[in-house]
Amino acid sequence: MRFGTLEAGGTKMVLSVGNEQNELLEQTSIPTEAPEITIPAMINWFKDKNIVSLGIGTFGPVDLNSESPTYGWITKTPKPGWSNKPLLPPMRDELGVPALIDTDVNAAALAEWKLGAARGLDSCLYVTVGTGVGAGLVIEGKLVHGLVHPELGHMILRQEPGDPAPDGFCPYHKGCLEGLASGPAIEKRWGMKAQYLSPDHDAWKLEAAYLGQMCMNAVCAFSPEKIILGGGVMQQKHLFPMIRRKTLELLNGYVQAEEILNHIDSFIAEPGLGTKSGATGALLLAQQAYEETMK
Repeated sequence: MRFGTLEAGGTKMVLSVGNEQNELLEQTSIPTEAPEITIPAMINWFKDKNIVSLGIGTFGPVDLNSESPTYGWITKTPKPGWSNKPLLPPMRDELGVPALIDTDVNAAALAEWKLGAARGLDSCLYVTVGTGVGAGLVIEGKLVHGLVHPELGHMILRQEPGDPAPDGFCPYHKGCLEGLASGPAIEKRWGMKAQYLSPDHDAWKLEAAYLGQMCMNAVCAFSPEKIILGGGVMQQKHLFPMIRRKTLELLNGYVQAEEILNHIDSFIAEPGLGTKSGATGALLLAQQAYEETMK
């Protein structure tokens, strides 16, 4: 069988076809433009792929209540043109297949828990640091939803001394994680995209400080068995040891867990699936959507 997957991002849409062995067989990407342009283009790509179901991991916020009349709609988002717009319904209806949707980070967390860096554990936190900052959480083997869904990227942080932009750049909140540590925040603060900054640039000490605060807060709030950091900014591998050191410094020995005290290098980890976490998670959602129709 062939399953359709969509990793819907603020910059691009990644479309894939996968199989029952969790392999991604073919993939393409298109720019994220206005919904009336992007959605028909995605439907057109999938139409001749003979998929039996569709899984979507999307930027948000998104309505994940399957009983809601706006299930699968993007709600209030800073992405221009996408607020209060349906994403899942037109794709499901036009393609005529069952479909499931979740946040992009929940999809990635699901994939890392089942197949990646957190395989065999009961819990994990997946955080993506890129165009935005978001987090997906698995606790006792289940993706965490709630009134809506977790928005860890908008936790308010303590401002770091010497930050030339201590309020950050979020249009909704001063001093939140996304506004301080996302890729666009780095570029606005320093006048240069993250990938062009040298490893010894002051940007990275500041970035590690804010992500270390996030990790410390996550340990105290959720007690995950592993924290996985992905996304474009985390392709800067020199960030990992800096974040680990800052997390240990902030925890200050309070959480007496062997995994943190003596194995921080594996506790705060890179994605086991590399850059395929999101697409693989959407594939798992597509498989679940198909299985639910067979019950």
